[in-house]
Amino acid sequence: MVSTVKLSRLWESLGYQVDIVCMHTTENSEKPVKLSERRTIQFKRDFFLSDPWNYGISWGFSKLVRKRVREEKPDFIVVNKLLFWTSLSLIPLALSGKKVILLVDALVGMTWWPRGRLPQVCAAIYAWTIGWIILLLASQVIFFHPQPPKLLRFLGISKKSKVIPTGIDADPFNDAEKIRERESSINVTYVGRLESIKGVDDFLAAIVPLKKKFPQLTIQVAGWAKPDHPLVLQYKHDVDFMGHCGDVATLLAKTHIFVLPSHSEGLSNALMEAMASACACIASEVGGNRYLIQNGVSGFLYPAGDRAALASHVYRLIEDATKRRMLGTEARQRIIERFDWKVVGKMYQELFDTFTIRSGDSAISARVPSAANADSPLRKI
Repeated sequence: MVSTVKLSRLWESLGYQVDIVCMHTTENSEKPVKLSERRTIQFKRDFFLSDPWNYGISWGFSKLVRKRVREEKPDFIVVNKLLFWTSLSLIPLALSGKKVILLVDALVGMTWWPRGRLPQVCAAIYAWTIGWIILLLASQVIFFHPQPPKLLRFLGISKKSKVIPTGIDADPFNDAEKIRERESSINVTYVGRLESIKGVDDFLAAIVPLKKKFPQLTIQVAGWAKPDHPLVLQYKHDVDFMGHCGDVATLLAKTHIFVLPSHSEGLSNALMEAMASACACIASEVGGNRYLIQNGVSGFLYPAGDRAALASHVYRLIEDATKRRMLGTEARQRIIERFDWKVVGKMYQELFDTFTIRSGDSAISARVPSAANADSPLRKI
């Protein structure tokens, strides 16, 4: 997951040694692979259930995690994502007396729902059984965006929960506004997977008809999809399906309007990047989108699945260049003030310091290492 990569880099920059264990559809490594001086990663191959499940299963993953914990003796154990197969490793760790920090992007089956009745029923059963157990066993629960206080109290985790968002480095997007001014067309872009939960069908159904009135409109979809994906076949003559995009910063610099039409969402990295690029952003009013965007100030929110409302927002922004620029400027400022890595890094440093004190383990209470001080004792995550 993107958040794992981003956070591991952040923790390394704070001076920690970070060992990652994750699942991968094709990769499998017998030994950890060195990513940098203080980061290693080890892959365990999984079997992936496709859309609408989008769920990986990896037998033996928890065993591998316990093995790595015994070998590395980390000062902090962090499990990322609730109800992913990886989070099952928290149960044996906690039962063996380990203190584990759980990072939660979304409460699947509680506040986040897949599309389709059967997946929703399965998600709810999973959430209120195994998911609830994992939440209760975690020593600290970190949410990427705020959750309903009443739900947290009902779950019995409100006192050990706090919000620390994932962050972004806004610097690569500094010149986006200057580049965008040179574009003659109006570019409307979606970046992400072509999965049902992402609502790309709503995006295309709402926006493609606008090309009849606005011939200068270019519609872009950046994200891997099979050539025979139904949406690709249906809209290939009107939409630029770009596939995997390696240079998102350049793509967003040429984007005037960014749309995130998800039916459920955590804290979207794609939306943060678009805001950092000063794009005029439109997002469905779900999950972390409501945390990132101040409706009418740093973007527009609309009811998920409401294609007419989405089309109306895009129509307005195509015609109103001043509003586009205003929303984009405010969006970038919000990212810099609230979601920049410097801000998020301080929050994680405070978390680890507090977690160290509460644990009462003198072996963990080494002084905080600094990336600039090679003599500091390394603490491991």
